[in-house]
Amino acid sequence: MAQAVRFYEVGGPEVLRWEDVEVGHPGPGEVRVRHEAVGLNFADTYFRTGLYPAPLPAGMGVEAAGVIEEVGPDVTGFAAGDRVTYTGSPLGAYSTERVMPAEHLIALPDGIAFDTAASMTMRGLTTAYLLRRIHPLRAGDTVLLHAAAGGVGLLFVQWAKLLGLTVIGTVSTEEKAEVARAHGCDHVILYTREDVAARVRQITGGAGVPVVYDSIGATTFATSLDSLARRGLLVCFGTASGPIPPINAMQLAVKGSLFVTRPALADYIADPAERAELAGELFAHVAAGRIRVEINQRYKLSDAEQAHRDLESGRSVGSSVFTL
Repeated sequence: MAQAVRFYEVGGPEVLRWEDVEVGHPGPGEVRVRHEAVGLNFADTYFRTGLYPAPLPAGMGVEAAGVIEEVGPDVTGFAAGDRVTYTGSPLGAYSTERVMPAEHLIALPDGIAFDTAASMTMRGLTTAYLLRRIHPLRAGDTVLLHAAAGGVGLLFVQWAKLLGLTVIGTVSTEEKAEVARAHGCDHVILYTREDVAARVRQITGGAGVPVVYDSIGATTFATSLDSLARRGLLVCFGTASGPIPPINAMQLAVKGSLFVTRPALADYIADPAERAELAGELFAHVAAGRIRVEINQRYKLSDAEQAHRDLESGRSVGSSVFTL
C-alpha cells in the first residue's frame, strides 16, 4: 500500500488529505515509480485553490525524483532500476509511489541526488527556458528579476551570471536581500521600501531594462512595465499575487512599444529533444558546481498542509522539498 496527498474540493491548505492508495501495475506506455523526494512548487497551490482547474478528486504535485520499479508494455528508453526525475506530468507527485506515463520522465545522472533533482527540475527547466529560449540575451545586458531569493530566483541569478548578465533583483526583506547577493545578484531592491521602477531607472541611467522576468503577477505588473526600456519585453511567468490585469494595447505603445508574453513551461519541454537539451544543460551546470541548488525547507510528505501554508506566507527562501 502506498500513501498520497489528495484533495476533494478546492480551497486552503486544509483541503489536503494524507491517504492510503492502491498503485497497481503500469499499462502500455507507463511505469511505476518509487519516489525518493518530491518537489514543492508555488504552482501546486494554483491547483489546490482552483486557479488551475483539475477534475476532482485529484492528487497533488507534478514534480518528483525516484527509481523505476516496474515498466509497462511499449516503454522504450527506460528500465526497472533507472534513476529518473520529472515535472509537468499529470497530478499525483505527492505520493510514495505512482504509475505514470513514461513520456514525462527524464533520466537522472548519478551525480545529482534525488532531493536536489526534486527541488530543481521544474525550477531549473523554468530557468533554462527563460534564459535560453525567450529572448536573445547578450553578455552585458541588464535584466530585472522579481522574487530574486525564491526557488527560481536563486537558480536564475546564478545562470544569468554565467551568461555575463547584470541582474537587478527584487526581494521583500533584508534577509532575502543577503541571500540574493550571495548568489550573484548585482543590485537588490527591497520592494517593500523602495520604488522599484525608479531604482531601475537610476541603476540603468534612465534607460530601463530590455527584459523583466515577473513571477509575481497582479501586484508587480505595472511596476514591471514601468521598468522596461523602449521596445522591452515583460515575461510574466507566474502569478503568485494573482493573475495579471487585462492588457491595454495602447498602454504598451505609449510606454515605448513594449512586448508582453505569458509563457508556460509545458510548451518549452513538450518536444522531447528540446526537453533533453534544456535538462542536459541544467544538469551539467549543477553537476559541475557552477549552479548551486540549496534546499532551505524540508518537509515530510504527510505535512503537505503546513508546507503549503509556509509557501503562501512568503516565509520560504530558495527551494523546498518533501523527503521520503
